[in-house]
Amino acid sequence: MGAQRGPVAHGRASSCRGLLLLPLLAVLLGSCRAEEDVLMNTKLATSDLRWTSYPADDSQWEEASSRDDQQNTVRTYEICTITSTSSYWLRTRWIPLKAATTVYVEIWFSMMECSSLRQPCKETFNLYYYPSEADDATLTSPAWMENPYIKVATVAADHLMLRDARGRPNVKVLRLEGLRKAGLYLAFQSQSACMALLSVRVFYRKCPPLRRAFASFPETVPHSLVEQVTIGVCVENAVTPPGEQSQPPSMLCGEDGEWVGQPTSSCACRPGYEAGETDVRCRACPSGHFKAESGPVGCSSCPANSNTRIPGSAYCPCHSGFYRADSDPPHSACTQPPSAPRSPVSQLNDTMVTLEWSEPLDRGGRHDLTYRVLCSTCGPVTSCFPCGDSVLYRPAQNGLTQRRVVVWGLRPQTKYIFTIQSLNGVSALSHSEPASSKLNITTSRDVPPPVSGLRRVEASESSLSLEWSVPVVHNQYKILDYELRYSPEDGEESVEWQYVFSRSSSLVLNGLQRATRYRVQVRARSQAGYGSFGAETGFNTLPDGTRSHLMVTGVSASLGILVLAVAAIVGVMHPPSMKVYIDPFTYEDPNEAVREFAKEIDASFVKIEEVIGAGEFGEVCRGRLRIPGRKENYVAIKTLKGGYTEKQRRDFLSEASIMGQFQHPNIIHLEGVITTSCPVMILTEFMENGALDSFLRMNDGQFTTIQLVGMLRGIAAGMKYLSEMSYVHRDLAARNILVNSNLVCKVSDFGLSRFLTENSSDPTYTSSLGGKIPIRWTAPEAIAYRKFTSASDTWSYGIVMWEVMSYGERPYWDMSNQDVINAIEQDYRLPPPPECPASLHALMLDCWQKERANRPRFCDVVASLDRLIRNPTSLKVTLSHPLLDQRVPPPLSACGSVSEWLRAIKMERYEQSFLQAGFTNLDIVSQLNTEDLLRVGVTLAGHQKKILSSIQTLRIHKAPPTMLY
Repeated sequence: MGAQRGPVAHGRASSCRGLLLLPLLAVLLGSCRAEEDVLMNTKLATSDLRWTSYPADDSQWEEASSRDDQQNTVRTYEICTITSTSSYWLRTRWIPLKAATTVYVEIWFSMMECSSLRQPCKETFNLYYYPSEADDATLTSPAWMENPYIKVATVAADHLMLRDARGRPNVKVLRLEGLRKAGLYLAFQSQSACMALLSVRVFYRKCPPLRRAFASFPETVPHSLVEQVTIGVCVENAVTPPGEQSQPPSMLCGEDGEWVGQPTSSCACRPGYEAGETDVRCRACPSGHFKAESGPVGCSSCPANSNTRIPGSAYCPCHSGFYRADSDPPHSACTQPPSAPRSPVSQLNDTMVTLEWSEPLDRGGRHDLTYRVLCSTCGPVTSCFPCGDSVLYRPAQNGLTQRRVVVWGLRPQTKYIFTIQSLNGVSALSHSEPASSKLNITTSRDVPPPVSGLRRVEASESSLSLEWSVPVVHNQYKILDYELRYSPEDGEESVEWQYVFSRSSSLVLNGLQRATRYRVQVRARSQAGYGSFGAETGFNTLPDGTRSHLMVTGVSASLGILVLAVAAIVGVMHPPSMKVYIDPFTYEDPNEAVREFAKEIDASFVKIEEVIGAGEFGEVCRGRLRIPGRKENYVAIKTLKGGYTEKQRRDFLSEASIMGQFQHPNIIHLEGVITTSCPVMILTEFMENGALDSFLRMNDGQFTTIQLVGMLRGIAAGMKYLSEMSYVHRDLAARNILVNSNLVCKVSDFGLSRFLTENSSDPTYTSSLGGKIPIRWTAPEAIAYRKFTSASDTWSYGIVMWEVMSYGERPYWDMSNQDVINAIEQDYRLPPPPECPASLHALMLDCWQKERANRPRFCDVVASLDRLIRNPTSLKVTLSHPLLDQRVPPPLSACGSVSEWLRAIKMERYEQSFLQAGFTNLDIVSQLNTEDLLRVGVTLAGHQKKILSSIQTLRIHKAPPTMLY
């Protein structure tokens, strides 16, 4: 260090001074951020600071000047007392706090390394503060000691300077909170240290003025330890939502000076106005547009047959001759009454008649089409008059939604006129009579008598062979044919009958459900019409055999236990130095594993709101978890149904013991368990969008490729974490991936993956050697030899990739499990889904390498996906293998009904919509276009494409239509 200046007792090394100031360069530059108010900043001082030091007669703190790299003069304090054990204090001037109750002290300093000084010394200093209502401190008051001074911290250097060398400065930001007085002093205490205070800045943070969510909030200074609630006002043409008028918008100003979250009781643009380019102003809807309600939605074009020329309109008036029903929302199109029913026909049976008709050519643009039947009776001479109360209708006379009605109670040898009217929701608003069709009928008594003697000749698991006695006819008419109707006998009257016809007195019913009782009736038809149905008779189909199934169950269960035991041994033998998964079944008492890995939650903290599904052991619910001191949040709750055995309870809680060991953003998070009360529960984070496979099917074609790759990347990251924990999932599939509201995918279902039981009713899990496994997702070696490893999880991940890129399509489609096994053994691999990038399908094929050693590890998968995300152009190259694509939608000609066709193309969700819209036969369906699909409610582009593709196949090939009955 060189020669010392002054007495040795001072311990000051003169050569330290300039060296301590060397770091004071550009690092001291910068300005305060907008959300900070500076109370003191020595970097801005233009004259001596003149702080107070103690002891005054032996002051070791020296004020000095230096320059930064912009040649600005800055004031510093330095001290070097390495040979003295005394404490030396330095106190700032009084610092007024304004409105702050929490302040931050930013200290830039340098510190010499004791070893380089060749002297025993300290490499720390202490920071204190003294709160005061006024600038009243003196040389002797307050006393120079802890209490009255309040200690903030002992500050240690992160970077030490060596003698004769440049070094890096240290920066520390310390927080002082709970301040209640008008100001304070800062004090620095040094003992046996060689250091320099380069700059000191004191500031507090505040939330700046803010406009968000159509509300305006003023500048706010937060209080210590709490979030300050700030009341705002709605911007022009914005209002609070209905029901919240008494609650103005508010936001939380955090103690760090940042606004927290979103406004409560948010404002929204009022009717007739929509959000501008941002969420800070509302603009009027232009002419020809409207907005019916306040809220975040934008203005919409006026619906069909309506318009408005006034900006800022909340609804669009209908054109002349068009109407909007009182129950119609403002955004619905204006509509007209329907045209008349078409092609009415009748089937007379003694004094009962069945009326049927086709739907009108024009439904008036509505879906609420109903029918009404009016009856008039006419004498041979007198005019016609309405039928009396003796005429009855089934199912009803008014409000019919089906195009079929049975009328009975008619008089014999009487002429009737039936008027069938079409009605919809706006018929009552029109001044015209409803459009109608008429039928003239004269009753007779020459129909056949009821059929009797119905009996079963033969039965199988899916068919019934029936025959009946030929009724005796006592007139000139002969029996032409028979009509048989049947339905499952499940006690519900709403189950519709199925109708078939026969020219003989026998018939075979095929395509029936196994082990089900059916009710059956038959009636005969002659030239005079149909007779009455005979008595209802019940027949059962046969169940399948169970002996071989039970034998497989026993073998599978035994081998399953053996596999679990081996897995437990492997878990115990894993090197303890690595953070690895611990099998809870290696514990002598599995309840001990629950206590170790899962937190027990008080049942009073949980409120169950609704049941959202069923699990392996009981119901799955959504609820709220409110732990004192924590913010309330939604959770998913798995419950253990009553009457459980101790083994079932142990197996149920094992999933919590597994989950509790994992902490990763792409692994479902365990909140805790409830085991001390009934029912026993497992609580996990709530995933708003549910299972990935059903979520993709519901949103077919709605995501970009980069979004899908992002989902895959999240799943791969979660599996990478599990593989590094030496945990093998065994049941990785899209159904076991959960999706939250931000499209973050998380791996779940650890209990089911660990225990695939033989008595599971899920057809996904097929019996194999040693238990049930999901064949379509499982690697060949795991199917054949039960070799489950991270490499077999990689194979399953490739299947998940295919599921994601095909929007939830079933792997290998309708192939049987045995066909899948055979195809994979012959090196068949799934073709790329439509519009799948070649790079992604290549990664799938890598995951499906026959030799498990050749498959990528999950760290390699994550790296590959990261490269694709960083280079989006690589995701634009797609593959097209029409010869490999086995999912061309079947043509209409291959199906026997609209329902069968929709099920064949996986669009059965629209079955009721098609039937209610009148699309009840395939001839009508073959003429549909995009506009018709929108009317039915098919709004997803991917679903429209699949349906129209099937229809187009029929138009191109002109296949002969299937015979309909």
